[in-house]
Amino acid sequence: MRVVNHTAPLDDEGIRQPSLPLADRTPPMRADAARNRTRLLEAAARLVAERGPEQLTMEAVATAASVGKGTVFRRFGDRNGLLMALLDHAEHRYQESFLSGPPPLGPGAPAVQRLEAFGPATLRHLAAHRALLLAAEPEACKRLAFPPRRVRTTHVTALLREAGVRGDIDLLAETLVSYLDVALLHHLTVQRGMSLERLEAGWCDLVARITHHRCD
Repeated sequence: MRVVNHTAPLDDEGIRQPSLPLADRTPPMRADAARNRTRLLEAAARLVAERGPEQLTMEAVATAASVGKGTVFRRFGDRNGLLMALLDHAEHRYQESFLSGPPPLGPGAPAVQRLEAFGPATLRHLAAHRALLLAAEPEACKRLAFPPRRVRTTHVTALLREAGVRGDIDLLAETLVSYLDVALLHHLTVQRGMSLERLEAGWCDLVARITHHRCD
């Protein structure tokens, strides 16, 4: 998915804040072309919700939007282009909600309140577009169901219970084990340049915050 940096907002003291990458929209187009594109995307989104992304075809979108099949191909190129456009459209609206939408999710609320709102908003976004997102990343569920990961989760769950941690232990264990994902390790060490020692310290910090015991 292509991204583009939008102008960074100013904070309360007039300091320019770091910009975040927004999902890219197509280049400016005529008003009628923009309306047609939106209509096609809305028709495609309905079909995905009703039938799932695996059943989405260019012909079905054309029929649902009452246009010729050639119109869909000209606008999106092929089925993969249509799927990416759907993801881009949904991601753009989601990002706008926390970058410039109303508080507490958007600017204007204290940082802690915005963090509290950000999680549920992201969960709702992911749930609403789950089928489409999984179609774009088909290996995600397989990785989470990997037998060694289940063993780690069971082990961490038992240790949290033994430590007397309160709260939703199952969710806390899943959260901790997600920190130990090889894709995340690669991203942080290779793509972000973080040291393994820094990640180990981060793990200890998470454990300390959850258990209220200092990690030696």
